[in-house]
Amino acid sequence: MPRARRDSAFLNIPYDRQRQGSFLAYLAGLASFGLNTRATLELTGGERRLDRIYELIGSCRYSFHDLSRVQLDRRPPATPRFNMPFELGLVVGWQKAAPSGHIWFVFESVPHRLQKSLSDLNGTDPFIDSGTIDGVLREIRNALARRGELPTASQMRQVFDDLGSAASEIKRRAGARSLFEARVFTELVVAARRSAERVIPGLAH
Repeated sequence: MPRARRDSAFLNIPYDRQRQGSFLAYLAGLASFGLNTRATLELTGGERRLDRIYELIGSCRYSFHDLSRVQLDRRPPATPRFNMPFELGLVVGWQKAAPSGHIWFVFESVPHRLQKSLSDLNGTDPFIDSGTIDGVLREIRNALARRGELPTASQMRQVFDDLGSAASEIKRRAGARSLFEARVFTELVVAARRSAERVIPGLAH
C-alpha cells in the first residue's frame, strides 16, 4: 500500500447523470480545502481493477463515500448499485486490519435511510446533503471542520460556479459524452484547484 498523501481525497460517488451536479460540488468543495481529488475514473488500462482501486484509496488521507444512490438502475436488467458500499467496505476493512490514520466520511441525501440500506453502519453518523449542491458543500465543510482555516460558504459556492461554467467547455474539448470520463475528470480537478486558489486567499501558498 503506498504512503497516503495528506492533501489527497478519494471520491466514491455514483457515475450517472443524476449525480453530475453533486459530482462537481464534491470536486469544488474538496478543492476549496486544498485537497486533490482522486477517483476510480483515473483507472484506465488492463491491470487488475480491484488492486488498483485498493492502492488508489490507500494513497489518500481522506475518502468521501456517497451512498445516496440506492434506487434500481432502470436499464435492463434492473439492478442496484453496489460499487459505492463495496468501496466503503474496502476502506473499513483495511482500517480494521491495519490502522493507518485514513479518515472516511459517509454522505447520504435522506435522513435515517442508511440505517435501512446499510445497517452494519449503525452508530456512524452520515452527512446529510439533502440532494442539493449547497447541501454537499455544507456537509463537506462540516466533515472537514477540524482541517485548519475553513473556506466560507460563499467562497465554496464561487468555486462550484466557476467549475460549472468550465465543465461544458472541458467536455466539448475532450469530445466526451459525459463528465465521468478519465480525461474530463483530470481537467475538472485542475480547473477546481485553479478556481479555489484564485477565490480563497492563502490557498495557493
